[in-house]
Amino acid sequence: MPISHTPLIERIARVLAGLRLSENADGTEPSASRSVDLEWEDCLEDARAVLRTMREPDAAMASAGNEEIWEAMIAAALSGEASDTGASQANPDETNPLAPPINLNAGS
Repeated sequence: MPISHTPLIERIARVLAGLRLSENADGTEPSASRSVDLEWEDCLEDARAVLRTMREPDAAMASAGNEEIWEAMIAAALSGEASDTGASQANPDETNPLAPPINLNAGS
């Protein structure tokens, strides 16, 4: 099974931002990927709400797999979000095309 290197909370927030921004959904932008890159963090609270809603599997989900593992995975996505998304937030300018360049040799 493929494993994503992007935290689940970020992936959900990006989808929610895309829904809001892209003309393929409710938005007006014909190509919203750059805007999504800049605005997905605004959707983190909505993404948390989605994950909290998913903590308990429904009957169909429970019959398809192990409920305890599902609950543990969702809990990990919620509790691990700070350390997982921290890499993106530690230097937000890294993904901001409008940010000024950083001089890594300054002060040396």
